[in-house]
Amino acid sequence: MVLPVFRNPPSVHDNGGRYSHIAEVKGATRWVHLAGQVGKNVDGTVPADAAGQTEVAFENILALLKEVGMGPANIVRMTTYLTSAADIEAYRAARRKVLPAEHAPATTLLVIAGLAAPEYKVEIEVTACD
Repeated sequence: MVLPVFRNPPSVHDNGGRYSHIAEVKGATRWVHLAGQVGKNVDGTVPADAAGQTEVAFENILALLKEVGMGPANIVRMTTYLTSAADIEAYRAARRKVLPAEHAPATTLLVIAGLAAPEYKVEIEVTACD
C-alpha cells in the first residue's frame, strides 16, 4: 500500500496550521476523488449550525472512503468551502476529531458567498490514494 508523504519544507513560509504544503505520492497507486460533501444526513436533514454540518460532512467523507476500502490516513488533499469566516474554528475542531495530528494533508480553505443551497454552511472536497 502506498500512502502519501506530507512535507513542509523550509524553502517556503511556515504554514502556521495543521496542513502540509506538499502531499506527495510515488509509484503506481489508485486515486479517489470525492465530490464535495455537505452536512446533509442520510435522512436528508441538515444541522442548523456549521459545527454540526461539518461533523456530518466528515461522517459522509469517512463513509465514502470506507466504500472504497480507505480511511482518513489515505486523504491527500482537502478543499473546504465555508460561507462565513466565523465558522472557521468550528470547522477546525470537527476536523481534529477526524484527522490525527500527525496526518496533515495539503489543504485549501475558502470563505465564499454561498453554496448550492442556502442552508449549507460548509462543503468539503477530498482526494485520497492507496
